[in-house]
Amino acid sequence: MTASAELPAQQPPQEESIDFGKLAQALRRQWAVVLACAAGGLAVAGLQTARSPRIWQAEFQIVVGEEQGGSGLAGLLSGSGLAGLLGGAAGAGSAASSLGTEKTILTSPSVLLPVYEYIRRRNPQAAPASFAGWAGAVSVKVEKGTSVLMVSYQGTDPQLVLAASQKLSETYQSYAGRKRVGSIQALVSYLREQIAAVQPRALASRQAAETFANRYTLTKADSVPSSGGGGALSLGNDLGSLLGGAISSVTSGSSGGSLKDQETALNKQILELRYQLARVRRAGNREPIQYSSNQGGVLGNLVGSLSNTGSLEELDRLIAERRSRLNDNDPTITSLLRQRQVLVGSMNQQLAKELENAIQLAQVQLASVQRPAGVIERFQELSRQANRDETTLAALENKLAEQELELARDFQPWELISTPTLLPKPVKPLPQRNLALGLVAGVVLGGGAALWRDRRSGLVHHLDELLELLPYPLLGQLNSAHSERWQGVLELLAHGPLAGAPQVAVVAAGELGERAQHFAAELQLTLQASDPAAQVLLTSDLVVAGRAQSQLLVTGLGVAQSTTLQDLHKDLQLQGRPVAGLVLLSDPAAGDDA
Repeated sequence: MTASAELPAQQPPQEESIDFGKLAQALRRQWAVVLACAAGGLAVAGLQTARSPRIWQAEFQIVVGEEQGGSGLAGLLSGSGLAGLLGGAAGAGSAASSLGTEKTILTSPSVLLPVYEYIRRRNPQAAPASFAGWAGAVSVKVEKGTSVLMVSYQGTDPQLVLAASQKLSETYQSYAGRKRVGSIQALVSYLREQIAAVQPRALASRQAAETFANRYTLTKADSVPSSGGGGALSLGNDLGSLLGGAISSVTSGSSGGSLKDQETALNKQILELRYQLARVRRAGNREPIQYSSNQGGVLGNLVGSLSNTGSLEELDRLIAERRSRLNDNDPTITSLLRQRQVLVGSMNQQLAKELENAIQLAQVQLASVQRPAGVIERFQELSRQANRDETTLAALENKLAEQELELARDFQPWELISTPTLLPKPVKPLPQRNLALGLVAGVVLGGGAALWRDRRSGLVHHLDELLELLPYPLLGQLNSAHSERWQGVLELLAHGPLAGAPQVAVVAAGELGERAQHFAAELQLTLQASDPAAQVLLTSDLVVAGRAQSQLLVTGLGVAQSTTLQDLHKDLQLQGRPVAGLVLLSDPAAGDDA
């Protein structure tokens, strides 16, 4: 009988995750491959270490002084701010640190080429034919957080390495001294040339500014732009402060501040005087302008003289006293009111006259401080040019004096804090590091090879994968090393799925060997305990197994390939006979993991 196999419905693809437990089990099964690759890595690393030449290293240290950064022309002009004043004669890249400069010098051909030629003369085989290929043996590093340079040289001949390091130290010292003296001398010459060019220009610009100032009667205060002439204009009612202080300053010919500031102040004063004059004229003889005689000034003296002959305050007190006793239409009160009007009119007229005189005086003073348009601006421009030239000249002269003093000093921007010393042991190769790297590389390579080999074998080592390929009930898991513990599971099978079956076909999946035979014999003994005529047939032929009343699959982990199990499942579906279930025979000695 045949049965058509139904195709399973397609499931949406699921994201696969890495099971590190399964990876570890695969590596444990293929431990021999991992071990062989690790040993091979160690062997290759050891062989490479043994064949590599011994590299020796000599080194010395240099401490760089802080003054080195300003010994060059670019460093001087950049540090003093003269680069912009002198038309950018020094480049913008003058901010290189002294450490970087000395490092560049040490690795330059001017220092290294004599050392290379020295090595070639002593031992032509110790250096490459090209200078570029040899220069990489010299290393210059900056000690972190310090101004110390670590200079090292490597080679295969220890004596030559030490001699080359000493030659490198001597060459650098000689070159650095010549470079310093030549740089300062060039700088001194440059500064003298600039002073000769700037000095006449500074003198001419100063004379032009002074001549212009004498021509238009200008002072030093006029060379600075005006700040705006003080506070804002305030047209208030304080006539006393206006006449008490402002008139005196106008009449005395105020000369404080620049002409621009004086002109602005006088314009404000004239506006204020005109405003107060308009107030006085509007008042007429009705009411006096409120003014305190304590303010002083010309108007203060006027008010004082009026109070001696009969002041307005006395009239107001007399009128108030009469009104307390008489009616307002009394002739006495009427006469006093007329006297008050005459007095108020006289006072306001005198105030108006004083204000008119003050305005005229302010206008005269304003005319004396005014200059033609553009004169003040031109004088300020000439003053700025003169100041710039004098500042540039002074900076050049100061720097020239500093560099002449520097040239006279016996200063070295560097100091050897250690002589060239050969390290006691070779720096290359490093056996421990090489062996460790070889071991790590071998283990990684062996792990990859082990996983590849385990995957390529196609054997099913995990229970979940096995049950996916053979989707039958798992009736039991039996340990082949302890068959004495099988009895309970076998009795359950005999009284359960296999009950009443006189003939049972045990279908072995994979290479089980004696384990399947032993299981079939034990199962037959258990079945015969209930039915003496029961038989158990161990076979891999599904045609023969299909004749039995019941079928039982038996397999183990790591004994069958996935393709074999797939084919078995398809054949069972084609056979169409029911399968009681699946029994798993594990072998701990083979590393089975259910």
